[in-house]
Amino acid sequence: MTQGSAAEMKASEMQAEKLAVFEAERPNLISIAYRMLGEKAAAEDIVQEAWILWAENGGEHLRSPQAWLRTVTTRLAIDALRSARARRERYVGPWLPEPLIEGSAPSPEDIFAKARECELALLWAMERLSEEERAAFILREVFDAGYDELATVLGKSEAACRKLVSRAKQNIREARPRFVAEEPAHLDAVSRFVQACSSGDHQTVLSLLAPDVRAVSDGGGKRRAALRVLSGQVEVAQVLLTLAAKLEFMPPPKPVRVNGRTGFAILNGSEDDMLYSVSFDESGRISWIYMMRNPDKLPLPPSA
Repeated sequence: MTQGSAAEMKASEMQAEKLAVFEAERPNLISIAYRMLGEKAAAEDIVQEAWILWAENGGEHLRSPQAWLRTVTTRLAIDALRSARARRERYVGPWLPEPLIEGSAPSPEDIFAKARECELALLWAMERLSEEERAAFILREVFDAGYDELATVLGKSEAACRKLVSRAKQNIREARPRFVAEEPAHLDAVSRFVQACSSGDHQTVLSLLAPDVRAVSDGGGKRRAALRVLSGQVEVAQVLLTLAAKLEFMPPPKPVRVNGRTGFAILNGSEDDMLYSVSFDESGRISWIYMMRNPDKLPLPPSA
């Protein structure tokens, strides 16, 4: 074997090792990027960019390649989120994160499987955080990163990182709906809620809603949706019943799992397409409703 061939073989082996390390860490990187941006395509772009940097610059003597990859991915996501802020400020109506629906992936090796652990209500609440607060919260609360690691990722002191995490937790407590772990009975409650809306049963809709319920809908200016966050039983019931009446002839929605929660969806590739996901409070009543109507954020129908 010539010296050149040996060098090429060694380089090939190193790249194969790098690829193996990257693929093992990919679910975590996708989860970080999705939680930061709330967009599937943007998350995939970030992770692809991280791979390019890793392939070109990742050192073979790194103490923790995983930490290197998470650092790079987080920094790329911070930059991307800063750029996205201006675009979202011009968005028609509330901007909601893109849902992840179970069963819509083309294979069991869905790269967003780990990201599905993130509930939409939490993602929505995190929109109130600064880019660095969001990154600090995700790395600390989801990946149990130490403050020394946060300091490295964010280029700040450990004390400053502690303040970022503390502020993030406080802001999320104020914005995030209070909800409990989902139970089998909740599926029945959502079914009754959808049926009550469809049939115009005002009293049943009210009885299933918590007093401080909030409903957020995203039409992106392309489909009918409320242009602000709805609050309270009366307002939420009135708007949802009005919407249901205007969509009287839509096909019945089917149950789905969206970001780990119960939901219902119509995915026929038509103007009726929508997705509901809800969260419940301690009393078992609906405390938060996510309604996606923007066709750009809904998956194509299964037959497409």
